[in-house]
Amino acid sequence: MPRRGSGQQAERRAVRHYRLRGYRILGVNVWSAGYELDLIVRRGRRLVFCEVKSKSGPRFGSALEMVDREKQRRLFRAAEAWLVRNPTLRELRISFDVIAVDEGDLRRLPLGDPL
Repeated sequence: MPRRGSGQQAERRAVRHYRLRGYRILGVNVWSAGYELDLIVRRGRRLVFCEVKSKSGPRFGSALEMVDREKQRRLFRAAEAWLVRNPTLRELRISFDVIAVDEGDLRRLPLGDPL
C-alpha cells in the first residue's frame, strides 16, 4: 500500500478507536502554526491532540520511534497555536497521544504534557 494510503487507513483506525471510547472528533488533519495536527478529540473535560503513525514493516524501527523530540515539539507548538484560536477550550485538561499502527496492531501512547 502506498505510504499516504496506509497513513489514511491508520488515521481512520485512530478515529474509530477514539469514537468507540466516547470521544468526539473535533478535527482531522488540521493545519496550525505550519504543522499538521492529525487528530483533535474531546471527551468531557479532556482534549487530546493525537499524532498518528503507521508502519507496514520493521524496516527503520517502529511507528512509535518515528515520533522523536522534534516531532513532539511541532505537535506541541501546533496545539498551542490551535488553542489560541479556540480559547474556550483552553480550560479543558489537555493531553497528547501517539497512535501507532505497526503491521496492523494499534497502540496508544500518552505523551508528556508541555502546556
